Amino acid sequence: MTLGEIRERYLAYYKERGHAVIPSARLVPENDPTTLFTGSGMQPMVPYLLGENHPEGTRITDSQKSFRTGDIDEIGDNRHTTFFEMLGNWSLGDYFKAEQLPWVFGFLTDEIGLDPKRLYVTAFIGDEKNDLPRDTESAEIWKGLFKAKGIDAEVALIGSEAEGYARGMKDGERIFYYDAKKNWWSRAGVPEHMPAGEPGGPDSEMFYDFGAVDAAGTPRHDAKFGKECHPNCDCGRFLEIGNSVFMQYVKKPDGTFGLLPKKNVDFGGGLERIAMAAADIPDIIAVCHRLIVAKLEEISGKQYGSASPADLAAFRIVADHIKAASFLIGDGVAPSNNERGYFVRRLLRRAVRYADQLGMHESLLSALVLPALEPYRDAYPETYKALDMIRQEVNKEEEKFRRTLKEGLRKFEKICAGNAAGAMLAGSDAFDLYQSYGFPVELTRELAKEKGFSIDEEGYKKDLESHQALSRTSSAGTFKGGLADHSEETTRLHTAHHLLLKALQIVLGPQVKQRGSNITSERLRLDFSTDGGRMTDEQKAAVEMIVNKKIKEDLPVIRSEMPREEAEKLGAEHEFGQKYPERVSVYSVGPKGATPEDPQFEKAYSIEFCGGPHVTHTGEIGGTFKIAKEEAVSAGIRRVRGVIDK
Repeated sequence: MTLGEIRERYLAYYKERGHAVIPSARLVPENDPTTLFTGSGMQPMVPYLLGENHPEGTRITDSQKSFRTGDIDEIGDNRHTTFFEMLGNWSLGDYFKAEQLPWVFGFLTDEIGLDPKRLYVTAFIGDEKNDLPRDTESAEIWKGLFKAKGIDAEVALIGSEAEGYARGMKDGERIFYYDAKKNWWSRAGVPEHMPAGEPGGPDSEMFYDFGAVDAAGTPRHDAKFGKECHPNCDCGRFLEIGNSVFMQYVKKPDGTFGLLPKKNVDFGGGLERIAMAAADIPDIIAVCHRLIVAKLEEISGKQYGSASPADLAAFRIVADHIKAASFLIGDGVAPSNNERGYFVRRLLRRAVRYADQLGMHESLLSALVLPALEPYRDAYPETYKALDMIRQEVNKEEEKFRRTLKEGLRKFEKICAGNAAGAMLAGSDAFDLYQSYGFPVELTRELAKEKGFSIDEEGYKKDLESHQALSRTSSAGTFKGGLADHSEETTRLHTAHHLLLKALQIVLGPQVKQRGSNITSERLRLDFSTDGGRMTDEQKAAVEMIVNKKIKEDLPVIRSEMPREEAEKLGAEHEFGQKYPERVSVYSVGPKGATPEDPQFEKAYSIEFCGGPHVTHTGEIGGTFKIAKEEAVSAGIRRVRGVIDK
């Protein structure tokens, strides 16, 4: 089954069960400066899991594009990817365990056709010190589901992952209890790390078993991961394909736990991983990147199925990285040395390095963009339509890196010339090649080995960690007080952001459209498209005057829910490239006394698609709005930073 077929079946399955199908959010989170990328299916749903009403109701389903920066160095094995999709379904105070577990089990076994004998599940063992009970309800439901398929499912009390490696699995065991590190979910992690007011709850994971031995009869389990194998083992035999989170507890001020008044379900299933299980092939690249692999074979003349371990890893790295980079560029992230763009650059430069290993020494990565995006033509048409632009960006970045490769190689030769034969090259030199010329340390290591040198790995790691710590500190400052905290200051600036966008359209013209935003408790940032250049002092003063006038008028800020088409007819503003569900949340500013049913509503100063939060009247913004900085971001895109002086 293709990714598209599984995705369509999943969404149709939950639509039949009363769920509203919503589109994927972008990989760049909207109005969430606390994180660079959308890294999970539940990330865009956090406000609704925390109590905000979803405009589409209490049953929601989707397939969410996701990208995880932390997985870049993991790529090359049989199951990790940086870009993936999460199939999700949510109950927002509606159904709970008794409906969720049978539904997901039915989807996997009856709709997708997975053999229930190959499925294993986990549940929360309980936490005595926090007085959190064992999740026996989930275990009993699972026993019944397996029984209905003719399987007697025995229960195993595992506890910690380490205990799993020591104990292993017994015949007949299919339901495994693990501790909070494995089967408890909250944004803060385990129960003791949760602050007061934070919701959380047990979860139940599903694993697919590829079998104790491979096609050649070789045992899949490798003792380097642990003495015995169990569902949470990292050896590759078991693959997690889904996780149902049951958010039912809240931490109280005294440190104990109480029940939430409304219980939620949050399910996430890896689309690519389910496809692997459906194909019974333990190789995510072979199953989910087939067109890219075929093009790589054509260009390189090498075959994926018979590749050496080094070439196999290279195939996987190039295939993963080109797909991830294509989607990121399609969502507006160009390669650069700053923030999000740094990761696109890192992906593409790493792809160049491993393409070279496959014998592709020319600028050929752009030829992989079409096979990367072709399977998503229908699911993500906005990305597919950007095909030519994405190819241009990929080609431009590859050519740029290949020029620095030549310069870096000259630098490397000088470093070698300054060292005695067989010496260990300084870690600072390896880091300089990485930082200044984009050399992955793997490349430096291989080049050094060819000339009889080694590199000071610890010295390199020390310099890299210092660099990363500095970057994290910088990022923490950049994202401090993000919209996700819903603080009063952030809320005031969020509403001012709406006033600013409309003021820019009044002063600069209707061609001004939002292309990104970043709002903290200290300032707002708005990226917008324009056919003009730098704003004049007169234009900035005019914008400030309009915003401050609307603040003083103390206009009502009204939240409405309506069909997307109706909101579009009203001229509601929305972010470029963002897909919205059939029913949307809309915030309007003014006029005084108007409601969505009032004809005067159409005369509102500002109408925007938005999830909130906002002040109730513009007068609550308080103080005086000022443009702190206005600058270019890229061709046709300007950026305004604004503050409120009290």
